[in-house]
Amino acid sequence: MAYESYAAFLDALEQAGELTRVSQPLATELEITELADREMKKPDGGRALLIEQPTVNGRVSPHPVAINTMGSARRMAMALGAESVDAVAAELGSLIQAKPPTGIRETFALLGQALTLRHAKPKRAKTGACKEVIHRFDAPAPRTEPWPSAPDVDDPTTLDSSPPSLLDLPILKCWPLDGGRFLTLPCVVTRDPDTGDRNLGLYRMQVYNGQSTGMHWQLQKVAARHGRRYYETGDRMPVAVFLGGDPVFTFCATAPLPDGLDEFLLAGYLRRKSVELVKCETNDLEVPANADIVIEGYVDPTEPLRDEGPFGDHTGYYTLPEPYPVLHITAITHRKQAVYPATIVGIPPMEDFYMGSASVKLFLPILRMTFPEIVDIALPAEGVFHNLVFVSIRKTYPMQAFKIMNGLWGMGQMMFTKYIIIVDAEVDVHNTSEVLFRLCACTDPQRDSIFTKGPADVLDHATTEIAVGTKLGIDATKKLPAEGYRRTWPPLIKMDESTKLKIDDYLNKRK
Repeated sequence: MAYESYAAFLDALEQAGELTRVSQPLATELEITELADREMKKPDGGRALLIEQPTVNGRVSPHPVAINTMGSARRMAMALGAESVDAVAAELGSLIQAKPPTGIRETFALLGQALTLRHAKPKRAKTGACKEVIHRFDAPAPRTEPWPSAPDVDDPTTLDSSPPSLLDLPILKCWPLDGGRFLTLPCVVTRDPDTGDRNLGLYRMQVYNGQSTGMHWQLQKVAARHGRRYYETGDRMPVAVFLGGDPVFTFCATAPLPDGLDEFLLAGYLRRKSVELVKCETNDLEVPANADIVIEGYVDPTEPLRDEGPFGDHTGYYTLPEPYPVLHITAITHRKQAVYPATIVGIPPMEDFYMGSASVKLFLPILRMTFPEIVDIALPAEGVFHNLVFVSIRKTYPMQAFKIMNGLWGMGQMMFTKYIIIVDAEVDVHNTSEVLFRLCACTDPQRDSIFTKGPADVLDHATTEIAVGTKLGIDATKKLPAEGYRRTWPPLIKMDESTKLKIDDYLNKRK
């Protein structure tokens, strides 16, 4: 199912009993975060919230704030237009594993799969709902001197800017020590200047004033690689940011796709309808025609970087200020009835847990193409996205668990994983208690552990150096003699079936 606006998605959530409307005015400064955090901590992620009267510096914004919209397994599935994430994963898996047909039934099945791909390629449109309101800005002169040490959004002279600017959007200040307001669900479009390949990523953006933000693309991200080429040439880098539209766009912006593969292809496939793209007003980048809000601008590689942060992050701690590029805004366009989508991150569980879990399920079939022995993978909420990974495998030869660890550390964002625990196929990796039981019962720490070095998440405050750290892998599978285990591995305690059935019968008769 394709949603033509974020409002349409919210209507679907409301009809399903998955959305709560909040009519009382709530401040975008901390108050929305506190309400949303309490909701996210409820069993199964609580409900989505639509804040109908968000206030910015005491003034009610014309744009409602939607938050926690993908913060449950059911809402995440609805965002993908499906009954469940498992159903989407199964369909994607069958497509990837498709083989030449050997009969008429298999031929028709393969044709059906091919029809689902006809929507993958984006289409171009002349205009769209995202251009119902258009505001252009004059480009500022390049800056050569250092930036001020603090954002200037609280300067009262900027509050009555004309035309309307970033300061008129209900952008959240999430946590007390945050360096300012942050866009937390911006879909950022950049293009490789050499190949023309497009990338869609999700990077937080700190508002400095009505016409500039920070661009927190971390050094391992694709947009950062694009940016480095512009810094080498000295040319201005065009950037487009959009919010809202079909929620599948936001999910695809976080998906671990290979570098160079267009995220809008995945979006078109998932929504079973081609993504209509329109050209921006002030640069040549393209954004979805049905987006709610579009922010256009550029990064000037000739000007100094600017400190961005602090920011209360998904690690549960604040990330401290670090220098990042500045995005200068050249235009803001939006729907007349635009919804501002947001999220918050912090001490888990949060909304990003459900988004990350969906990514793992969808891309597990692709991982199995390289590692067919993998049964399942889980990213527990306590691991704050990718710090801790549980993997179950069908083990058939010595040191197989270590092979999987090293392979996963070389796969995309899995390079940031600090701890990988490998268990046998029968273990439910989504049951943290079961995994920890195997970890404690089936390992000898020295024999079954491996330390290695590699890239680290720049948001990880625990590493000695930024972006560089160590990883720990633990083999909690049944050990084989060739792995140095010279004893007989004992069986797991388990009652025989006949006795279990007899006691079942006894208990049923007592009811």
